[in-house]
Amino acid sequence: MSNKETLWTPQATLVALEKRAKLFAAIRQFFAQKNVMEVDTPALASAGVSDPHLVNFSTEFVSPIASEQQTLFLQTSPEYAMKRLLCAGSGCIYQLSKAFRNEEAGRHHNPEFTMLEWYRVGFDHWQLMDEVAELLNLTLNTQQVDRFSYQDVFLSFLELDPLDANVSELQACCGYHGFADLVEQETNRDTLLQLLFSHVVEPQIGKEKPCFIFDFPASQAALAKINEQDPRVAERFEVYFKGIELANGFHELQDATEQEKRFASDNHIRATMGIEPAKIDTHFLAALQHGLPRCAGVALGVDRLLMLKMDADHIGTTMAFPVDRC
Repeated sequence: MSNKETLWTPQATLVALEKRAKLFAAIRQFFAQKNVMEVDTPALASAGVSDPHLVNFSTEFVSPIASEQQTLFLQTSPEYAMKRLLCAGSGCIYQLSKAFRNEEAGRHHNPEFTMLEWYRVGFDHWQLMDEVAELLNLTLNTQQVDRFSYQDVFLSFLELDPLDANVSELQACCGYHGFADLVEQETNRDTLLQLLFSHVVEPQIGKEKPCFIFDFPASQAALAKINEQDPRVAERFEVYFKGIELANGFHELQDATEQEKRFASDNHIRATMGIEPAKIDTHFLAALQHGLPRCAGVALGVDRLLMLKMDADHIGTTMAFPVDRC
């Protein structure tokens, strides 16, 4: 039988697809019991994401009532649309949605994947970490979690303070760990920090139980608030378990002016990298100007969660038709 004749079949087994359905049902029951409303926002939007490390898919909308085509972007996350709902008074919300990221494929990546994103009005990132741990206990039976600051894990595993180290010190540390050729011309602190974190720190955390890393450098704040007591760090956390980056959460930034500055900073970085500037989502900025309630939000990869639940080696085995079968 030829390869083409077998590619019509789902990659996930029927047992895996049943586990996937049960996981979705458990997630929905989890939020129903907490009176968190499920929402459904568009996969397409008039603007993409400004993060220079993410790449949107785009398409052209040919409207029968407009003279010009409109470029639309498949969303890398439902975040902007969900925050528009929050600004409109939705209250606590969650969504199980498809997300799309171009130029991403591999053991833990499929360009189309399922994301669980939720926002809790009145929560800070500490309270949201507790709720993420509760969901992991429900779905993976993880009784305990570890929690360390970003600074703590760098000091423990690299004997380096990531909040104070200069570029030369970071380059030297990278060289010591075998990355000298990669960083010889690299002068961006966050690129150097990410190299050390992903290659030295990540392999040593979350081996036996989920590990929450919090207080990321302020330069990596994305859409998170800056800590008022220590402006060197952002009120952001990530979750790692058994070699998988599982979730990314924020005590959400409410300041529209600051958000616009961060978009401009992203576009400046894109320019230095030779990447086309991103179109800014003016609907999102207008919503922030109207007012985002104090809240915390988190995005969790559901396919990766199912990988952990199934003890699977590849994300493709958790979905019916990954990119090489679609």
